[in-house]
Amino acid sequence: MSPTDLSADRQGTGPPALPTPEPEALRALRRETEALQQGWWATPPEEGRLISWLAGLTSARRCLEIGTFTGYATLWLALTLPDDGHVLTCDLTGEFAAVGQPHWRAAGVAEKIDLRIGPALETLDELIANGRAGTFDFAFIDADKKRYPAYYERCIELIRTSGIIAIDNVYWYGATADPGDQRGSTRAIRQLNARIAADHRVDAITLPVADGVTLARKLI
Repeated sequence: MSPTDLSADRQGTGPPALPTPEPEALRALRRETEALQQGWWATPPEEGRLISWLAGLTSARRCLEIGTFTGYATLWLALTLPDDGHVLTCDLTGEFAAVGQPHWRAAGVAEKIDLRIGPALETLDELIANGRAGTFDFAFIDADKKRYPAYYERCIELIRTSGIIAIDNVYWYGATADPGDQRGSTRAIRQLNARIAADHRVDAITLPVADGVTLARKLI
């Protein structure tokens, strides 16, 4: 199924039922996001619930997100964190984040969200240079696919031992299983999938949620 087909399918059937209902602030942001031409970029609600649940399960207080878009996943995380928690989210521009910011404020969690605008690798390298290595509890990667391997390596450094890195789109709509697909984005995700499978620094599992989500728990 192509990204376009997937988007149309979501719009036609609506989100799946969740054991915990989608909060109204998230529902409002999702609907506004779906109306955008790029709406299919958004994290689906079942995946948002998954990362929220994981952040809660691990008692996360410091979360790192690479790829903000309209901030739907950002809001899931911010709503989960304790009052003294925060989400540092990276995006190349603030164009789409501006859609989400009123919803962050309406939900009362805007003060928990630190939006960093600019190339994500520069932001991550700056965090490492400023002594933030090993200080984050949870990371969510959903940005430029060609840079996935580099994002993963930075997150390994920034996440604490036993922290979790969640990586979206590891199936890439089936492209990673197609040897004829040699696009740069597909090759990068294949490279990362193989790297994680052989990486003794993590204990990892891939879940068939949305477009495939790999969860890597840092061991050292």
